[in-house]
Amino acid sequence: MKYIQSVFRAAALSTAPVLLTGCSFGSSIDNLMAPPKLSAQQEQIYHALTEATGQNISLKYPKSGKYLSAFIVEDIDGDGVDEAVVFYERNGLGVDEITLRINVLDQDDGNWRSVCDTAAAGAEIEKVMISKLGDNERVNLIIGSSLINRSEKNVTVYNYDQTEGNIAPTFFSESYSFMDVTDLDGDEKNEFLLLTGSANGAPAGAEVYQLDEEGKYHQCPCELSGAFTEFDGLSYGKLPNGKTGLYIDAVSGTGSIQTDIVYMEDNRLKKVFSSAEESFATLRSSGCPSYDIDGDGELEIPVQVISPGYEDVSEGEQIKLTNWMRIGANDTLEHKHTSYYSIGEGYVFVFPEKWQGKVTVKRDAINDEMVFCSYSDGKAGRELLRICCAEDMVSRDDRISTGYMLLKTKGESSYLAYIPQSGEKQDGLSITSGDAAIGFSFIE
Repeated sequence: MKYIQSVFRAAALSTAPVLLTGCSFGSSIDNLMAPPKLSAQQEQIYHALTEATGQNISLKYPKSGKYLSAFIVEDIDGDGVDEAVVFYERNGLGVDEITLRINVLDQDDGNWRSVCDTAAAGAEIEKVMISKLGDNERVNLIIGSSLINRSEKNVTVYNYDQTEGNIAPTFFSESYSFMDVTDLDGDEKNEFLLLTGSANGAPAGAEVYQLDEEGKYHQCPCELSGAFTEFDGLSYGKLPNGKTGLYIDAVSGTGSIQTDIVYMEDNRLKKVFSSAEESFATLRSSGCPSYDIDGDGELEIPVQVISPGYEDVSEGEQIKLTNWMRIGANDTLEHKHTSYYSIGEGYVFVFPEKWQGKVTVKRDAINDEMVFCSYSDGKAGRELLRICCAEDMVSRDDRISTGYMLLKTKGESSYLAYIPQSGEKQDGLSITSGDAAIGFSFIE
C-alpha cells in the first residue's frame, strides 16, 4: 500500500448534486433530489433487483471510501466472475422495522438475477471495502454502517457463498470510529484495522485483525495515548525502523488534535510514543494534519510555536510558526523544518535553513499580505519576502506588473510573492525567486 493515504478514489457513480428547479417552499427535500443517472449495466441490475424486491425501494449510497455507488460490481466469491452488490431500503415500513438491506445479484448467461437478500445493520452505509485478509483466501465484504444520526458506527464482515446462494455475516461485528484495510506489517497480506474512541471509561484504542487459513480472527490491540473520542485523520508513513507507521491525528478533549503512531512488528501492534506525555507534545490546533511536507516518504507532525516577537502579546494577536517534527531513530520527536502555515488558506511556506531562528512574520492588514522579516535582538528588521493571494485575474496581473512573481494557483485564486531587491544584505538572509517557489506548497 502506498505510504500516504488521505483520500480514496471515487467510484464511477456518486451522489448527484441537488437540483432546484421550479420548487416551492412546501416541497420535501426528497422531491428536490435528482436521482443519479444509471449506466446501462446498472439499469440491468436495477431491473433484476426490482423484479425480486418490488418497485417500492430507494437506493442507498455509501458515505465514504472507494465505493460510493449503491451498485458495486466485483468478484466477491473469487470465481473470476463479477457479482453485483446493491444497497437499498424498503419504503413504507414501520419505524421499528429494519429497512436497510443488501442484495446480491449474479450473472446467468449474461443476465442478472437476484440470488440472495439480507438485512443490514443500521440505517446508513458508511463505508464498504472488499478484500482478502491474512492467510485466508476468502473474499470479505466489509460493511460499515451507522444509525440515522451517524454517531454510532458498526462494522460487519460478510461472506458470499455461491454454492449456498446466500450472503451471511461472519463472526466479526464490532463498533468502530475509523476503519481501513491495509498491509501494515509489509508481508503482502492485508490486515483489518479499527480505531475506537474512548467511551464509558474505556480508553481509545487501535486494533488490527488478521485472518488465518481456518477463518479465525487474531486480534492485535493497542491502547492509545489519550481519551480520544474522535479521529481527525489517518495517514501512513515510513518510520526510521523501516516499518510503516500509522499516524493517528486524534481529537483531544479541548478540540485540538494530537498524534499517536502505531506500527506492526512480530505480529504485535506497537506504539512509537511510550508515554502519553510524548504524544501530548504534538498538541496543536485542529486542521493541522500530519503530512509529508518535503516529499521524502516520511510524515512530519506540525507543532505550532509563537513567532519571535509575539511572546508578550495577547493570544488573539499572536502569529504562530509551525515546526515540522519527524520521528527520530530513538522514537523521539526531532525538528526537521520550520514554516509559516496558513491553516485557513491551506498553504505552507517552509523556511530556508538559513532562516532558522532569525526570521519572524508580520501581517500587513492594509495590503492583506504576510511579511517575512529578519529578527534579532528582540526586534524585527528588514523585509525578506511578502506572500499574498489575488482572488481574480485583474488583481493578479496588477501585482505581477509591480514585481510580484506567481507561485501557484488554486481554483480562481493566485498566490504571489514579492522579494525586495534593496536593503542591507550582510545578514545572509536574502532569498531568490527559486527559494520562494520551492518553499511554497499547498497541504492537500
